[in-house]
Amino acid sequence: MLRAITSAFLVALAIAASPLALAGQAASPRPAEPAATHQKLLNRYCVACHNEQAKTAGISIIGLKTTAVPSAAEPWEKILRKVRTGEMPPVGAPQPDKAAAATLAHWLEAELDRNGAAKPNPGTPSIHRLNRAEYSNAVRDLLGLDLDNAASLPADDSGYGFDNIGSVLTVSPLHMEKYMSTARRVSRLALGHVKSKPAIEKYSPTAATNGETGGELPLTVRGGIVVRPFFPVDAEYSIMVRVRGNPSSVLPPPKLDIRVDGKRIQLLDVEINAAEEAQISRNVEIKIPLTAGKHVIGAGFLPELARVEGGAVARGPLAPPPASPASVDYVLIGGPFDPKGPGNSDTRARVLTCKPGPALPEAACAQRIISTIARRAYRRPVTVADTAPLMKVFAMGRKDGDSFEAGIETALRAILVSPSFLFRVERSPANALPGSSHKISDLDLASRLSFFIWSSIPDDQLLTLASQNRLRPVLQAQVKRMLADPKAKALVENFAGQWLQLRNVANWRPDPDKFPKFDEPLRFALQRETELFVDHIVREDRSVLEFLNADYSFLNERLANHYGVPGVKGSYFRRVPLNGEERGGVLTHGSVLLVSSYPTRTSPVLRGKWVLENILASPPPPPPPNVPDLKANGATSAKDLRKALEEHRANIACAACHSRLDPLGFALENFDAIGTYRKTEDGAEVDSSGALPGGTTFRGPSGLKQVLMERSDQFVDCISEKLLTYALGRGLEYYDLPVVRQIRRETEKGGYQFSALAAAIANSVPFQMRRTPDR
Repeated sequence: MLRAITSAFLVALAIAASPLALAGQAASPRPAEPAATHQKLLNRYCVACHNEQAKTAGISIIGLKTTAVPSAAEPWEKILRKVRTGEMPPVGAPQPDKAAAATLAHWLEAELDRNGAAKPNPGTPSIHRLNRAEYSNAVRDLLGLDLDNAASLPADDSGYGFDNIGSVLTVSPLHMEKYMSTARRVSRLALGHVKSKPAIEKYSPTAATNGETGGELPLTVRGGIVVRPFFPVDAEYSIMVRVRGNPSSVLPPPKLDIRVDGKRIQLLDVEINAAEEAQISRNVEIKIPLTAGKHVIGAGFLPELARVEGGAVARGPLAPPPASPASVDYVLIGGPFDPKGPGNSDTRARVLTCKPGPALPEAACAQRIISTIARRAYRRPVTVADTAPLMKVFAMGRKDGDSFEAGIETALRAILVSPSFLFRVERSPANALPGSSHKISDLDLASRLSFFIWSSIPDDQLLTLASQNRLRPVLQAQVKRMLADPKAKALVENFAGQWLQLRNVANWRPDPDKFPKFDEPLRFALQRETELFVDHIVREDRSVLEFLNADYSFLNERLANHYGVPGVKGSYFRRVPLNGEERGGVLTHGSVLLVSSYPTRTSPVLRGKWVLENILASPPPPPPPNVPDLKANGATSAKDLRKALEEHRANIACAACHSRLDPLGFALENFDAIGTYRKTEDGAEVDSSGALPGGTTFRGPSGLKQVLMERSDQFVDCISEKLLTYALGRGLEYYDLPVVRQIRRETEKGGYQFSALAAAIANSVPFQMRRTPDR
């Protein structure tokens, strides 16, 4: 079977794809300023450094003519970006009049966009292997199995800031081996065919439970965890809860509340030896019978001063109750013990859509089941050429396993390792000429759209519309529907997780001596705040400008205390208005401030670089060779750090970049390395003032936000660029930049709503089309 799969994969690799012109995007009107005037400005201010002899930064503009911009679009795009952001001419060099520079930038943009609209180049995305997140989501949506496959599949490489870039998603023998073993495990779980001994699976509290679990635990329960494991068969299972803490010896033992599907199973006293002063750990284990399928397991502690009356929790004299002194460390699920059979799980029902009998022979029923699953898995209608090999695999499995279900399990395993499932391959028309562009099919468009918004396969509605070639007329409505679907959380986990670097929060290790108050609950709260904030913007279709200037956030009591926000009680997250100037927008989120700092101190350089890369789409170049290190260490105060950076900028080789980096980072110096707001450090007032090369001055996070809002076009260009890269699964080239600016204009027309941004991307040339490779 592996040989057949490999052969099919090699055939798939030989298939190319591409699309025809969708050139209806309007270009900017031609400015009246003549090209000769702009040529004189470039000759006066740029040629001295960027000529054939000097070639500063490897760039020469000798030979570039403003009368022939389209013939050299790539260097002109670089010039446009440098002029618009004020990077060129550099600090200390003669500067053109601001109005003249702005006119040049506007004129260049119009010329480049006109050329981009007249001669669109949609690019050629590579064949795309499903990454780990996409594979897990596809299995979830295909079979109803929500499994974490991170441990069973190799890690994915990243490119251009994301791990869904087709050109870096390579395939190795290890990948094929792991896909085979994962498909075996998934197909057995789906049908309840457990052939191994009882196993134990560990679940750690990666998500806060209270108020975010759909009611599986009451709001009064503290220090808890909710997990949603899949139980393959009807059987008895063990639930072991590892708890830790240091409860007061003068209070009654803390009560551990264990629930299954929201129903209390046991309420246990966790006895603690009063002689123990250090934090302790205990194991609490129960065994219960469970039916096959997904169940919700919750465990948490009742708060102190609470009492149980008639099975309900009643608060004591203080309200709201304080946090419990004990918490759940992790949960172990063991089993199955004494299995009774596969049961009637939703997953089995999804797979076994018919049963063979006198009126329906086995072969016909198997054909129906296999065709239904393959259509969703392959993301297109299936043909006899698709199902005939799978029916042969079914027959072999039926014979070896001596049952109909054994044959279906074997066929399902074959589907899950098929190149048609593991790879997204877009096919070109048979008559497509090398270098030509054409529209992709509705089926390919449906896959692009579903993997863009859901990181998963199309649902039945999307696939049916595409199969009938009716998707394009209702594309905008489908975008809004998909963004409102819970599966759009993939944009939070996979897009925002990488754009805002939220994935780094879990591995960041602030110095415990410097920051003794930093702990795992705070780490989780910092990340969860930003995830809920992004999810709110996506699902509620808010303005993308709220990433910069939102006057609210999502806090629980732990995070509110960390931020100094009063009136927030309880460990569940809720939307909280922010009335002061200290907080608001992702730049003041503790998650962002954490990952843009060192473990021992803040870093204006790292924070400035983060802003340039992720807010302004203007990343600084790598430092030149032989640049001296910054004279700072973990003990350097904010005041001394500013002085050290001033000395560093005195080096002309450093000034070009640090004159842009440092002021942006200094504006965030009121926040320490874990996001705590401070006005003083070591008795000295924190200086959060900054001045950009063009002379713009500002102070503190509110001043920085004001500057960024004045340049909101740059931010919308940035998020458009990032989201288009993610949606296409390839890096952007110079010929994509007119599209980025068109997306920004369409987003502005739509009131900057997130759906307007997503729809503009879905309607763009590179998303709707494909270029046939030259060879």
